[in-house]
Amino acid sequence: MNYPVILEHVTKTFKLKGKQTNLKTKTGKSKLYRTVLDDISFKLSEGEVLGIIGLNGAGKSTLLRLSAGIYKPNKGIVKISGKLTPILRLGMGFHPELSAKENIIVYGLYLGFTKSEIVSRIDHILDFAELQNFSEMSLKHFSTGMRTRLAFSTSIEVNPDILLIDESLSVGDALFKEKSLKAIKSLKKNKKTIIITSHNAKIVQEFCDVVLLIDRGKSLGLGKPDEIIKKYQDLIKTKT
Repeated sequence: MNYPVILEHVTKTFKLKGKQTNLKTKTGKSKLYRTVLDDISFKLSEGEVLGIIGLNGAGKSTLLRLSAGIYKPNKGIVKISGKLTPILRLGMGFHPELSAKENIIVYGLYLGFTKSEIVSRIDHILDFAELQNFSEMSLKHFSTGMRTRLAFSTSIEVNPDILLIDESLSVGDALFKEKSLKAIKSLKKNKKTIIITSHNAKIVQEFCDVVLLIDRGKSLGLGKPDEIIKKYQDLIKTKT
């Protein structure tokens, strides 16, 4: 079987800086590193959709960045096979000084399109993002929602093999959310491999074939949506 995404025993730590280094371990020694992810493993077959859930600070976004190649693991292996497009909160690969139109072109070139190919898609991308009237505006003047809509619209237009989505489906009004969900359904139907992080149990339940629950960087379960969402709800009760 073909597995476009494989993570094997992945661990990620970050070096603490400044006042953070005053933290002490149980033995009284200074704590210089923080483990954000600890021994995470999963693999996705072609067309499979994984939902990553957990409380704030669990390590969900770090796990996406590792999958995207933005971070490198301190331990373990990340294997990606195919064209990967990340949709992170501020639009990975976009430049704040460039206009929306210029960012589409640069992002398209980065993903391997020729300039003529991506230029031919600009109007459709802006139309989907509902940003037709902002094509010449610098991205630095866009709201977070506008940037994420542009990133989402560009990413699905370039037809990736693997799509990483970090809470992007919660951005925008009800109509844009519905349009985005339909686009995700179409990608899933076309056998694209997708990873979604979300606090929205309904979205996870509807779209995901398998769900990973993490808490403080550790896996608390990997399995069917019903089972893992129940564990997540139980976890929330223990924290309140």
